[in-house]
Amino acid sequence: MAKVKVAAVGAGNRMNAYSEYACIHPEEVEIVAVVDPNDLRREHYRRRFGIPECNSYVAWEEFLGRPKQADALFLCTPDHLHYQPAMQALEKGYDILLEKPIARTWEECAAIVAKAKELNRIVGVCHVLRYHPYFVRFKEILESKVLGEIISVNHVEAVGIERMTHAFVRGLWRKEEETNPMILSKACHDLDLLVWLTGRKCTDVSSYGSLKWFCEKHAPDGSTERCIDGCLVEKECPFSACNLYLRRKRWLRHFDIPEGEAPEPYILRELKEGPYGRCVYRCDNDVVDHQVVAMQMEDGITVNFSMEGFTKEGGRKTHVMCSRGEIYGDEKNLTVRYFDARPDETYDFSAYYGECNFHGGADLSIVADFIQAVRTGNTAFLRTDIETSLESHRIAFEIEKQRKRITAR
Repeated sequence: MAKVKVAAVGAGNRMNAYSEYACIHPEEVEIVAVVDPNDLRREHYRRRFGIPECNSYVAWEEFLGRPKQADALFLCTPDHLHYQPAMQALEKGYDILLEKPIARTWEECAAIVAKAKELNRIVGVCHVLRYHPYFVRFKEILESKVLGEIISVNHVEAVGIERMTHAFVRGLWRKEEETNPMILSKACHDLDLLVWLTGRKCTDVSSYGSLKWFCEKHAPDGSTERCIDGCLVEKECPFSACNLYLRRKRWLRHFDIPEGEAPEPYILRELKEGPYGRCVYRCDNDVVDHQVVAMQMEDGITVNFSMEGFTKEGGRKTHVMCSRGEIYGDEKNLTVRYFDARPDETYDFSAYYGECNFHGGADLSIVADFIQAVRTGNTAFLRTDIETSLESHRIAFEIEKQRKRITAR
């Protein structure tokens, strides 16, 4: 079958993962255009995929204003730039692999779905957890009914303190009006997972959460606007930007350091001038740093879900209690326990743990299915087509509505 020609719209961290599929399978996919306002990122993609200068665009409006250049888009723009590019791309005749979340409002999400149906276009949403080997096995065990019927679920999304301060205090997802509430921008993955594992829709929610700690009233004496500005407590602060980025060289993916160059000058510039150098207590963040959710699913299944910023490490822990046993795990190990005399079963998934291996291969698998769907015109190849993904977003919007209603009392 002919190669699927793809335009990379938004050349950041997630696009780097999905575009890797074109490097591994050049016989299936060809990246023919790149769109990103960052000069360094555009040039990187031009060199990596041999994209001509005429197919390199600063703005998505310019790209979509030209005649159709590809079969599909990998759309990985920032959250607030999903809706308009997606709608115009559908009108132009493109199929889309859309990074989550779909859009910033329920109305925008529904409009994209309606437009895709109207024009018979394929839209896949990047809920990669459905493709992760650990969660695939989790789902298979539940579907086999060896544990009977699902009764209840406890699920924890440990964001991890480094990711919390990097992304949701200093970084791109710190302000709801510029991106989304954290329950959508971070946890729509988890909500989709809970819907998928239980096989049920949600009928009711309640939620509590707030921005409790990362605000100016908790700034210690002697701290400064920036960690590098002579802060008297920087060396002992667990949230020091100097320690995280300069000394430990962590989370540099948003610093745009040219290949082959020493990172220190770019890190120092960021610490002195950029958003990542700010004191965590003196940022303009407003999203929550912790949140709990209670969900009532169809058939009386209850779910407790906790999104926690204050954990040493990131990761998910899931415990499903069933009528004939229980299953629980932490993405590294999965344990099945029966109520009868059968011995426990444990599965080791530690080799698949983390993001550095493309989420256990899930990033590449979702691209593989999307390419197959585009080639055949059949959305059945996608585990997360846009209509399926709507449920997690519906829940997220309702959760945030209820959290704000309770907080306002």
